[in-house]
Amino acid sequence: MRLTLSILKADVGSIGGHTKPSAKMIDATKEAVKEAIGKGMLIDAYVSHTGDDIAILSSHTRGPNNTDVHQFAWDTFLKATALASKDGLYGAGQDLLVDAPSGNLRGAGPAVAELEFDHNVVKTNRVRPAESFMMFAADKCGPGAYNLPLFLGFADPMYCAGLMLPKLIKGFTFNIIDMDNTQGDSIISLNAPEDYYRISMLLRDNERFGIDSIVSRTDGEPAVSVSAMRLHNIAGTYTGKDDPVALVRNQGIFPAPEELLSPFTKAHYVGGDARGSHVMPLMPVPINTAVSGIYCLPLVSCTGFSVDATGHFSGNVCDFFDNPAWDLVRTKAQEKALAMRDQGWSGAAMLPYHELEYSGFRDTVEGLMKQFAIRDGHTKAAVPAASGR
Repeated sequence: MRLTLSILKADVGSIGGHTKPSAKMIDATKEAVKEAIGKGMLIDAYVSHTGDDIAILSSHTRGPNNTDVHQFAWDTFLKATALASKDGLYGAGQDLLVDAPSGNLRGAGPAVAELEFDHNVVKTNRVRPAESFMMFAADKCGPGAYNLPLFLGFADPMYCAGLMLPKLIKGFTFNIIDMDNTQGDSIISLNAPEDYYRISMLLRDNERFGIDSIVSRTDGEPAVSVSAMRLHNIAGTYTGKDDPVALVRNQGIFPAPEELLSPFTKAHYVGGDARGSHVMPLMPVPINTAVSGIYCLPLVSCTGFSVDATGHFSGNVCDFFDNPAWDLVRTKAQEKALAMRDQGWSGAAMLPYHELEYSGFRDTVEGLMKQFAIRDGHTKAAVPAASGR
């Protein structure tokens, strides 16, 4: 069968500020998911949260961008929003940026990542005798947060030794999106290893370019889907970071989990953090972790799933970052965070003003720009009279 995996994630309210959704919101989401499975819309689903974002992962046979699946998620987020509003939670419905989606949540506020592929898990299937995948969910950062770890996992044998094996040695195609293009999805396809340097040139700019998807060049199988649509694509107005999600298939013709996870030991610096306007390290955390650390430290969770022949998820999931091995990385992230916060608002510690999430920052700078004047070299005044100072 043609199986579709869909993640739809949104911040629709949280307790005591930007921390985590309430138990009522999570329970209402799980109940809605249960009803959708009972009606046959979804095969299976898993509800979780990372920081203040509720994520709905589902399997179904309706294909990507399906109106019914997306509308179900939207309606579910509205129910959670109503509960958040009733209980006076912070930011109720804040990621629902349109009055009503046009049958598709892409560009409407929630993060969306979907993969569709032929699903025939039998031992005689040489390409995919078993299906396993990982769900990454991040909070307090943008889609470019996945650029470095996914690039290293799918293109660099220093991190993924499996790339030297026959099943992977042909490499992968990286579909990269220009997130500054407000006219539509502007995509370029580049191949690793041939275009290694060209891919690096684009992905170094986390705020403009992001990985949209990755495809195996050996079998043409989709490997990765990332919710790489910037919220400023809505009416051409920048409204904030996306708190992105990613679906990543692993094992066999794809990198193994350990090869995909090892780049996250860097706790690399990303844009986002407090007010979506700072630069801080990305901390790997267990699923269902609240944002309660220093300065809204960007978080990423990773959950592993297997899928049976009918499209149902395994009875248990693997919480990859819930392991003592990651405690050292979390300490590293905290140390890097403290070092960056010591720099306050200066230079690289904050994003360029055109990337600052809150318009008040930009409005102030733009107001000051109008007061600048060309220095008059024929006067003794240090500041031109035209400036009014």
